[in-house]
Amino acid sequence: MSTYTIVIIVMVVVVAIVLLLSLFTISKGYAYKHEVDPLPGENSTEDDNQEEIEEEEK
Repeated sequence: MSTYTIVIIVMVVVVAIVLLLSLFTISKGYAYKHEVDPLPGENSTEDDNQEEIEEEEK
C-alpha cells in the first residue's frame, strides 16, 4: 500500500470516531432531565396562607 492510502484510511477512521463521539455526547445532553427550582414567591405564598389560617383559628 502506498503512504497516501494509509494516511487516508487513518483520517477516515479518526473522523468517524470524532463523529460518533460527538453524536453520543449530543444525545446524552438531550436525555438529561433538567429540574427547575420553585420561584421564591410560590413558597412564601403557601407560608402566608398557612399563617392566615392560624390567625383565623385564634
